[in-house]
Amino acid sequence: MTSSWLTPGRLLLLFCAMNMLVYIDRGIIASNGVNGDKASIQGRAAYGIVGEFGLSLTQDGFLATAFMVGLLVSAPLFAEASKHYPALRLMAVGLAAWILSTAGCAFSVGYHSLLICRMVVGLGEASFVSLASPLIDDSAPPASKSRWLATFYLCIPVGYAAGYILGGIIAPALGWRVAFLLEAAAMLPFAVFCAVGPALDLRGKQHHTGSVEANSTLGTSFGEKVQRGVASALADLKTLAKHPVYVLNVAATAVYTGVLGAYAYWGPKAGAKVFTLNPEGADLKFGAVTVATGVVGTILGGVTLDRVGSTMRNALIICCISNVLGAVLLVASFAAASSFAMFVPYFAVGQLALFSIQGCANRPMYVTTQ
Repeated sequence: MTSSWLTPGRLLLLFCAMNMLVYIDRGIIASNGVNGDKASIQGRAAYGIVGEFGLSLTQDGFLATAFMVGLLVSAPLFAEASKHYPALRLMAVGLAAWILSTAGCAFSVGYHSLLICRMVVGLGEASFVSLASPLIDDSAPPASKSRWLATFYLCIPVGYAAGYILGGIIAPALGWRVAFLLEAAAMLPFAVFCAVGPALDLRGKQHHTGSVEANSTLGTSFGEKVQRGVASALADLKTLAKHPVYVLNVAATAVYTGVLGAYAYWGPKAGAKVFTLNPEGADLKFGAVTVATGVVGTILGGVTLDRVGSTMRNALIICCISNVLGAVLLVASFAAASSFAMFVPYFAVGQLALFSIQGCANRPMYVTTQ
C-alpha cells in the first residue's frame, strides 16, 4: 500500500461497500417493486418498468442480461490497461460510467434507452470486478486470502438481497426511477476516492513495466501503443488457454453464474405468482432468505478452505461437493413446492450450498495465473 491510511483491511472494506452497491443495482432492477408487472386480471394496475413500458417477458429478460454486453467487451480492456495505469484510476473511469448509466436509467424514455443504459452499466462494472479481487489477493495476508475473498464475495448475495428489499420499499413510495438515482448518488463518493486516492498498482504491472521500457524503441505513437496492447492481450489469452484447470473453471463458473442469475432475477417474480404472494412481500421474503444464506454460505466456504488448506485441489473439491448438493436441493425445492412454507427450507439450504462456492471458485484462477 502506498498510503499509511489505506491499510489492506480498509481497502477491503471500501471494495466490499462498492461491490455491495454494484449488486444492489442488480437486485433493484430484479425486484417486483422496480421491475413491476402489467395490469392483472385481479384488478391491480400496471406498475414498475414492465408496466410503464409494456414489456414482454423476453424484453424483460434482455434487461437482466444487457449489462453483460458492456462487461464482456470492456473487462479485457481494463485488465490490459492495468499493466500500464494505476488500478484505482481505472476504477474511477469505470465507476463514473456506472454512475452516469444508472442515473440514465432513471431518465429513460422507453425500453431501448433503458436497455442502452443497462449495457453501459456493465462497462462500469468491468473496471471494478476485473481489478478489485486481484488487488485484494495482492494485499491480503497469505493465511487469510480465502477469507478475505469470501468477505468480498459475500457482498454479492447480500447486495442482491438488499436490492430486492430496497426496490420493494422505494418504488411503491417514490417511484422506480428514484431507486436508480439513489444508488448512483451512493456510488459517487467511492468514484471520487478512486480518482484522488493512492495510485495503487496490481502486482502484475510491476512485472510488465520492464518489458514496456525495454521495447520503447518500437515507437510511442497511439497506433503503436494500441498494437502492442493487442499483442500483449493475445499473448496473455494464449497463455491462459494452455491451463486446462483455468479454462474448465471459467466454463463452470459461467454456467454457475448463469443459474444463480436466473434464480436471482426471476425468483421474486416467480415466487409472487406461484405462491400468490404480495409482490413487495415476495421481495422481502426472497431478500431475507438470500441475505441469510449468502452470508453464512460464503463465509463457510472461505473458512473451510482456509482450514483444510487454500490449495487449488481443495478449492475444486469444495466447489464440486457444493455444486452437487446445491443442485439436488434446489430441484427438490421445486418438487416440494406445494406451499411457500415447504419451498423455503429446501431452497434456503440449496442456496447455502451454492453460495459456499463464492469464496473458493476464484482460488484456482489465481493459482494458475500467478
